[in-house]
Amino acid sequence: MNFSIRAIIRAFVAPDHFLSCSYSLWNSGLCEIRRRGAGRRESGAFLVGKESNGIRRICRFIYYDDLDPHSLDKGYVHFNGAAYGPLWQICQSSGLKVVGDIHTHPGAAIQSSSDRQNPMVAIKGHIALIVPNFAQKIVLPYELGIYEYEGAHRWKNHSGKNAAKSFYIGLWG
Repeated sequence: MNFSIRAIIRAFVAPDHFLSCSYSLWNSGLCEIRRRGAGRRESGAFLVGKESNGIRRICRFIYYDDLDPHSLDKGYVHFNGAAYGPLWQICQSSGLKVVGDIHTHPGAAIQSSSDRQNPMVAIKGHIALIVPNFAQKIVLPYELGIYEYEGAHRWKNHSGKNAAKSFYIGLWG
């Protein structure tokens, strides 16, 4: 019964969304990204969760620097490919999968050319979120850069007015 109530609420509030997260997880995840970036460098995480009926539900943030301790050293995210092994092990042992990634930018939540050319997971449909201003405050979907990988370094932009339709943040995520 709970599941159907959740589905009804989500369908009413965000009928076309493809990504969801609970308020509490979203707020704690952004606070941790902010702390790790210390207001002076990019930071980020893989978003892991479950997918059902085309909707990806974020269940956990796995921070880049927990997998690759030097990933934030340059001021921007530079992730060592060897660190994907532990990520896949976490996913396998938890029964979860990577449903997206998130990282901060110093200014606007606009995808850089480096972001476009170097997706964290280069699989069609992967979702990349960009948080403005080093996540110095909790942001809502319309303030994020939301990009969906289409392959061959092409991305679909779900940011701005489309963001609230694409990404639902609520009680149950």
